[in-house]
Amino acid sequence: MIELYTFTTPNGRKISIALEELGLPYKAHVVNITQGEQFKPEFLAINPNNKIPAIVDPQGPDGKPISVFESGAILLYLAEKTVKLLPGTPRGRSEAVQWLMFQMGGVGPMMGQLNHFARFAPEKIPYAIERYTKETERLLGVLDKHLAQREFLAPEYSVADIATYPWVAGTAHSFPDLMKPVSHVRRWLDAVGARPAVQRGMKVPELK
Repeated sequence: MIELYTFTTPNGRKISIALEELGLPYKAHVVNITQGEQFKPEFLAINPNNKIPAIVDPQGPDGKPISVFESGAILLYLAEKTVKLLPGTPRGRSEAVQWLMFQMGGVGPMMGQLNHFARFAPEKIPYAIERYTKETERLLGVLDKHLAQREFLAPEYSVADIATYPWVAGTAHSFPDLMKPVSHVRRWLDAVGARPAVQRGMKVPELK
């Protein structure tokens, strides 16, 4: 059984969605980042970068336990372990990895900064809010143009969709006006969000 160390963030939910999609047995451990639990020695032994998510797979590639951190790396690890959630052709795999990196390098960081500065920063800084709003709009535009031509980000549903969905869904909830011009992104959100595994994964972890 895979041990998942996570919290209620988009990056955490990427992995619970993937595990649900793959049907892999797992146990979710709450790492409450609001209380500093990510800095505990036992978690740092799994992820030296003190960020969630992280996993421990007792049956690693060589039959021995392996720990994996960074959400994109975990998604690729799980896809390669199961030979699922990545297209089978080199071209298709390349497309999926490109859009996964697009999420890792752009969608997550920029939408995360918008969420922070617009909703949680103790001081409202107009320059920061404007900067990250415009970059979020740009990224949504890139996604919308791409999704106008296809159902999913890669030639088939993949880790790229799983990685991107929680971030865009969160932005749609917190900043609904940004979603009005991007009808193809809204269609994609509805399609991915209707998947039962996505719905289950988005509820992990359950906080007591």
